[in-house]
Amino acid sequence: MLEVMLCSLVTLLPDYLFRRFVQGKRITFYSVWFDLRWGIVTCLMLTVTLLTVVFYFHPATQIATLSFRTVPIVPEVGGRVAEVYVRQGQTVEAGAPLVRLDSAKQESALTAARAKIAEIEAEMTVARVDLQTSDARIREARANNQQAQDELQTKQELKRRNDNVVSNRELERLENTAAGAQAALAAAIAQQETAQARIAVQLPAAKASAEAALAQAQVELDKTMIRAGIAGHVEQFAVRVGDLVNPFMRPAGVLIPADAGRRAIQAAFTQIEAPSLKVGMIGEVSCLSKPWTIIPVVVTDVQDFVATGQFRTSDQLVDLSQAIRVGSVLVFMEPLYEGGFEGLVPGSNCSANAYSNHHDEIASGKHSALGRFALHAIDATGVVHAAILRIQAIMAPIKVLVLSGH
Repeated sequence: MLEVMLCSLVTLLPDYLFRRFVQGKRITFYSVWFDLRWGIVTCLMLTVTLLTVVFYFHPATQIATLSFRTVPIVPEVGGRVAEVYVRQGQTVEAGAPLVRLDSAKQESALTAARAKIAEIEAEMTVARVDLQTSDARIREARANNQQAQDELQTKQELKRRNDNVVSNRELERLENTAAGAQAALAAAIAQQETAQARIAVQLPAAKASAEAALAQAQVELDKTMIRAGIAGHVEQFAVRVGDLVNPFMRPAGVLIPADAGRRAIQAAFTQIEAPSLKVGMIGEVSCLSKPWTIIPVVVTDVQDFVATGQFRTSDQLVDLSQAIRVGSVLVFMEPLYEGGFEGLVPGSNCSANAYSNHHDEIASGKHSALGRFALHAIDATGVVHAAILRIQAIMAPIKVLVLSGH
């Protein structure tokens, strides 16, 4: 309607004034087509042209919203609720405890792991005592071995000097005694090495394994405490002591990040407007949660893919004729000025405009005078969409609160 009125000012109105005051014709309801046919046809053609230019170079959409993500409050392990630390709608900081599950099983495993470490430390103490005992046995074995060797050498020297003084039987006995003492010394040394290896290798490895089990038990115990991964608001939180929660079927609630829906508006434009949508375009949005307000924004990202064209690998071939719904081009818009989205409720329904700007092309001098005039005219037509957006912003509260039967 606004486009028709603007076009009629430069087509139909001059034609009427010319017919009425220059030619002196009196235009009636029955002669309006015959007298003003050129103005009417020109007005319609100019309106269609203006609408095409406006909608193509200055895209607009009624599908825009402050989308936000939610984080489910789920435990890493299933269990029954033992304590609840927050309430519905409460604001929490990152790392704040939310819910504690019953941890009797995990605490028992933690106690067992600590007892195992204490047992290994006791074994290390006993092993050190055994090492001292083996040292004493080595000294004793060395003394016995030295004594046996000395007796054997003495008897051998006596027999060498006088064969009748020492019998062969006595020498054999002393040789066996010396060999036994030597073996006892070797056994004591081996026992000492075993004790040293147990202290240096076996028991430290066992202690490290027990400490790892203790750490694992502590991790399992920590899992019973559900904490906030990020700062945000607790919503849909109805868990009470005694409820059963698990990570697959029953979350405890929803955590909405503190900055959710505060950074960018996601707008869906038609595919035919995709060539004119560029990063850096200036736009405007109007949202129901903040009536009578126009917020200047800038396009920060244009998604390169249309969502309806995606498919997943399955056992059936994709039939494109089943894709009835035509997808849209997703555009991200951020406020042009700091604090532009203050007062907007995340998830609000909004209307968005994006305005083309050919100033750089005009200033480059690459176009003729007619081309520069056309680009100026294209940029100027953006005022039509700007006016429509403002009319919609003015009428939105009346439409919702009055005309919809609210």
